[in-house]
Amino acid sequence: MRTQVLSICALVALAACGPEPQAETATYGPDPQLAAPHQGMLPDISIPEIVGWAAGAAPGAPDGFSVTRFAEGLDHPRWIYVLPNGDVLVAESATEAGRVGDIEDWVRERVLERAGALRVSANRITLLRDDDRDGVVDTRGPFLEHLNQPFGMVALGGFLYVGNTDAVVRYPYQPGAERISGPGEAILPLPYHAEDNGHWTRNLIASPDGTKLYVGVGSASNIADYGMEVEEGRAAIHEFNPDGSGDRIFASGLRNPNGMDWEPTTGVLWTAVNERDMLGPDLVPDYMTSVRDGGFYGWPWLYWGDHPDPRFEASERPVSQALKPDYALGAHTASLGLVFYDGASFPARYRGGVFVGQHGSWNRMQPSGYQVLFVPFANGEPAGMPEVFLGGFLNAGGAAQGRPVGVALDRTGALLVADDAGDVIWRVAAD
Repeated sequence: MRTQVLSICALVALAACGPEPQAETATYGPDPQLAAPHQGMLPDISIPEIVGWAAGAAPGAPDGFSVTRFAEGLDHPRWIYVLPNGDVLVAESATEAGRVGDIEDWVRERVLERAGALRVSANRITLLRDDDRDGVVDTRGPFLEHLNQPFGMVALGGFLYVGNTDAVVRYPYQPGAERISGPGEAILPLPYHAEDNGHWTRNLIASPDGTKLYVGVGSASNIADYGMEVEEGRAAIHEFNPDGSGDRIFASGLRNPNGMDWEPTTGVLWTAVNERDMLGPDLVPDYMTSVRDGGFYGWPWLYWGDHPDPRFEASERPVSQALKPDYALGAHTASLGLVFYDGASFPARYRGGVFVGQHGSWNRMQPSGYQVLFVPFANGEPAGMPEVFLGGFLNAGGAAQGRPVGVALDRTGALLVADDAGDVIWRVAAD
């Protein structure tokens, strides 16, 4: 272990010789400032130590809001889904060790290890029930176990659908059930490679009319490092029928699409996407975007519209055009969670806007992310620069007390935030 830490420190020292980063705000908004690509011998690396939350400590929210621990002592809670009856499901899962074939693989594994993200996956969904809507969990227990890196969840038509890393599985579900013990049915196999599975999370969302399901499948690597054959069906959002039939690529070129939600006024699907690494501290901005049926968003050959990735020769690029994303969310912020606010308990200015959970950077000497952002919307489009809604995940010394991932609204309109490093679900309510 000491050898690994020393090696990481040496890499950090060498990486510090890279370009000076821009002001972080330059990589946010509809028209981010795109720096020149930088390809150094070693990547920029900054890995905050995970220290956890002291007793009674919590992230900070704006005046007029209270932050409480809705549930704690969880095992790497990644994603949250609120069932129609108000029960809250939490997917507890983690990145597991994979293929280490070159320096980038080795760096990634050490980064994940240092960041507390590399561990044995709990492979469980836990039920949290607040019977009297007072913000305190009254019932808690294992809801579904023995899964394979579960992430997204959807209740639809008498079933609970779960996005395992290798398949969408559905289970018979009765509203109010406190546990599912019967076998599931794998209705849709998903691209999966045990040695190089890369972005393993598989989020799910149903269409508003319940006739279709959508699943996000991230790339196996940074920029198709193992070849495009391994990437078949990945870096995409798939659409399929509730019985698993009719699978098709709805949108592609999305390196790692995670959070998905329907914009409430237009009914358009939006997603949060993690962009590529190793091009410097300010490239490439993560983003959120409306998702066009049949749209191609550039990965791996292009970024932010038609900007070519310099690691590909022109002859290697089969395409020359891509859709430009709608809104940049900062370089290397690992923007994962996304939910539109359609509740009624927050002040009116928040209604219709979007909350984004930013897990935090590693490919940047000055950390970015580690917060929950709010972006106001008007007429179905972003209408201003982002605001930090929940901060303080990094302490004054730069160590990580927690790392936000999934975001959801409970039935009272409060915001729930999964913190996989702090092993907490935070609840943010208006006073």
